[in-house]
Amino acid sequence: MMNPDVVTKIRVGTCNWADHTDFYPPKLRPNERLTYYSQHFSLVEVDSTFYHLQPAHNFARWAERTPASFVFDVKAYRELTWHDRENEPAASTFERFGAALRPLQEAGKLRAILFQFPPWFTNQPKNREYLSTCKEFFPNQTLAIEFRHRSWLTGESRDETLALLRDLQLVHVMVDEPQIGTGSVPRVVAVTNPNLAIVRFHGRNRQTWYARTESSGDRFNYLYQPSELQEWLPALEDVAAQTAEVHVLLNNNRANYAVRNAKDFQALLGQHVVPYDVPSDPTLC
Repeated sequence: MMNPDVVTKIRVGTCNWADHTDFYPPKLRPNERLTYYSQHFSLVEVDSTFYHLQPAHNFARWAERTPASFVFDVKAYRELTWHDRENEPAASTFERFGAALRPLQEAGKLRAILFQFPPWFTNQPKNREYLSTCKEFFPNQTLAIEFRHRSWLTGESRDETLALLRDLQLVHVMVDEPQIGTGSVPRVVAVTNPNLAIVRFHGRNRQTWYARTESSGDRFNYLYQPSELQEWLPALEDVAAQTAEVHVLLNNNRANYAVRNAKDFQALLGQHVVPYDVPSDPTLC
């Protein structure tokens, strides 16, 4: 059994709250979903911010609809992570994105901004320098960095990358994902910011990792077995001993897989699990 003092540092949640089939009561209105979600989890990652610059009033509403103890990780807009092939990151975009986040920050609920970089963001001098640029635009925020190219975290580069993240006080995002090709990174358990550690679970579906799918749910189509999640418990305990807070985020957003696995994690950690009705026939998910 994990040390109770360590368990209290670990928050479990999912990457967005909108996609979970068979989780929300049928008559629940869309604008009530976040409040319902917050009765089950104390953390959520906002993914819609990757696709569009959101207005500040959205963040204000999200803060109002959640308990005082609830926190958000917010995914950086795609231009800022070099996913936009036509537009390089602009200072004005950094400023607009930061201004929109202000209501969440003022409510004390913004825990981290996640920069998830694409596979073509490789380990080279200009990209290492860009990490410093991101920190300069958000000097008072906690920034989390997730790489999608192996050049950052293999061989001698691994220690150099972790040292750079520590120097900039950036959070190294640990991942569980298929190990296939250069567009995936190995599991590297390391703390680079004493205030926060993040682990994101993308599933282990090798067939869809590079596939062009209709939705992200099709790509991250994987339901973890509890035994697979249990493999992470020693690492989570070690990480929690080194940092103030740990975020465990399930990104396998096919059907209700993320919710089910998030609750599996809560159970494995010995945390309180709020029940909900799961369809008896898994083929309906």
